[in-house]
Amino acid sequence: MTPWVQRLLIANVGLFLAQYTIPGVTEALIYVPRLILVRPWTVITYMFLHGGITHLLFNMLALFFFGPRVEERIGSRRFLTLYLLSGISGAVLSLFFTPNAMILGASGATFGVGLAFAMFWPREQILIWGIIPVEARVLVLITTAIALYSGVTGSGGGVAHFAHLGGYAGAYLYLVYLDRTSGAKQFRRKVAAPDPKVEKQLSTNWKNVKLDGVHDLTKEEVNRILDKISAEGIGSLTAQEKLFLSNFVPLDDRKPVS
Repeated sequence: MTPWVQRLLIANVGLFLAQYTIPGVTEALIYVPRLILVRPWTVITYMFLHGGITHLLFNMLALFFFGPRVEERIGSRRFLTLYLLSGISGAVLSLFFTPNAMILGASGATFGVGLAFAMFWPREQILIWGIIPVEARVLVLITTAIALYSGVTGSGGGVAHFAHLGGYAGAYLYLVYLDRTSGAKQFRRKVAAPDPKVEKQLSTNWKNVKLDGVHDLTKEEVNRILDKISAEGIGSLTAQEKLFLSNFVPLDDRKPVS
């Protein structure tokens, strides 16, 4: 488990226990949009409160399954920023649409993490209730439609639908910002035409892959690519797959990533 996913899980569970053992915790930290200027701290604290064990369980499961891979992809500092911004943007959107509501829960933040996962791995299969397979991108579209419909019509009472939508919006804007400021576009253009020297070495060294200390989900992706090479040859890989695999195969005198 990655560092901030673990810390956030502990923080959420710890504060949930405090809600039921320390009088006044929920009342002091819950978010009421119309009182945002009087209680500004609640735009953050509300996302660590939960209305019951089921509410907590679903949010923590989403964080547990989606969070590690996203944190590993964008880094711990950016992951924490993504998580908090998603929760805050959920609070801000709720201010305009449900100003009198009393809102608590990490759903806005975890929805943001889920959106990031879907943007990075759109075709990844997610098992709903552990049974129904749905692509990550399709799941985002479905949950967006449900939240938008329920929020506008007022159905599904007791659920902060606009906090969910705000979480998606905040995460999307932050990821777009990262894309524009981190040189990612230039990087993608560069790898669209792989260096022939790197590609030649990769074709001969791909069996020497090193995965010591690598996250299990990353290992799964590397093994998927290796299986693809075994079945279809190195030429079947996309430019992105070649670049990804090169991080784990020694090229020239570069040390393998661990």
